[in-house]
Amino acid sequence: MAARPFKLLPILLLPLLAFSVSGSVFMSINCRESEFKTDSNFIVWTPDNTLVSNGVARVVQSSNSISPIMDTLRVFTTRKKNGYSTPVTKGEKVLVRASFNYGNYDRLSSPPTFDLHFDGNFWTTVQTLLKGLIWYEATYVAKGDAVSVCVAQTKPNQFSFMSALEIRSVDSEVYGDADENRILFLILRNSYGASQSLRFPNDPYDRIWIPVSAGTNSVTSEALFIDPTGPNNPPMGILQNAATVKMTSDPLILFNISPSNDLYYVTMYFSEGTDLGSTQTRSFSIYETTTTGSDSLQLPISPPYGAVLVRDLNNYKVDSFTNISLVASTNSDNPPIINAAEAFKISEVLTGGTDSNDVEALALLQTTFDVLRSWSGDPCLPAPYSWDWLSCSDDATPRVTSL
Repeated sequence: MAARPFKLLPILLLPLLAFSVSGSVFMSINCRESEFKTDSNFIVWTPDNTLVSNGVARVVQSSNSISPIMDTLRVFTTRKKNGYSTPVTKGEKVLVRASFNYGNYDRLSSPPTFDLHFDGNFWTTVQTLLKGLIWYEATYVAKGDAVSVCVAQTKPNQFSFMSALEIRSVDSEVYGDADENRILFLILRNSYGASQSLRFPNDPYDRIWIPVSAGTNSVTSEALFIDPTGPNNPPMGILQNAATVKMTSDPLILFNISPSNDLYYVTMYFSEGTDLGSTQTRSFSIYETTTTGSDSLQLPISPPYGAVLVRDLNNYKVDSFTNISLVASTNSDNPPIINAAEAFKISEVLTGGTDSNDVEALALLQTTFDVLRSWSGDPCLPAPYSWDWLSCSDDATPRVTSL
């Protein structure tokens, strides 16, 4: 990622540093709350009342309750954009997850639509639901000393809000073959054959693995221990279950990806669940089916027993409709099998952010004048969501032109 966020204000920096250890960040912000909370996954949630001064605290209707964390939210009824900033070490890889639970908090039955930004870049348009949680996740390399996540109002009387924000440090080798100047936007993270989701503490990066079993046969590994050593540091828990099909003639359909003209990063995890010995084989290939036909994407796969094999599709471009599946080799005794998969949309090359000299000057102003301290996010980007009290040029690296 190319954004260079402004220097953090002292009022924001002090409470967050308590959660940074040797440059590693594991930050969980509970929007609207004023007390620390620990959830069932042993994740400690930080109240946001010392991190932002703008916005209004709200609670979802009891009939729409999801969890003590996601039942509270902070609604922003003023300013073009509002956000949170967290200090990170420049050059480290981070996972950022923003969650939104409207829950009809205002009793208007009108879930709002608004934009989500990070480090001065457009992330996505958030379309909230009347009932239910939606969340967005991105993984990238920080180019500055902070991560900022902001929401921006785009429609009259549709106020942006946030329920929770999570920032996790990720080891540099995770998704290591992806371009460090681009961001990975999560599309799916499936744990095949599992009966429940898996996250921290089983996954040290707190990736959330969603159970998927529909249309397949679930398999439990017979291995007493599975070595998870491999690309992306998968948690051992996702290797203990898998999905397969009954017959070698049946394809194991995984997921669809669309639309075209976007680049994707897909990674799949394979571990043999049975000690096949020397008399049985399992061999299969990754296939794509598009509007023009079907084709094998990689050489045949034979998963190891008690270990993991990881295969990636990097900078993968799809048709208007692309189906990914596993197809058994002609000489295979057993049908294909898979433990887990992740798919990401790859972003364009990201903005470099507002001119660093101007950012430093604004940070000095904010430390001098209390009334300015609550402003966060990139001062000028993305256009037209600059801070309300300044104007910026339209250069690729914008400058502040007036206050």
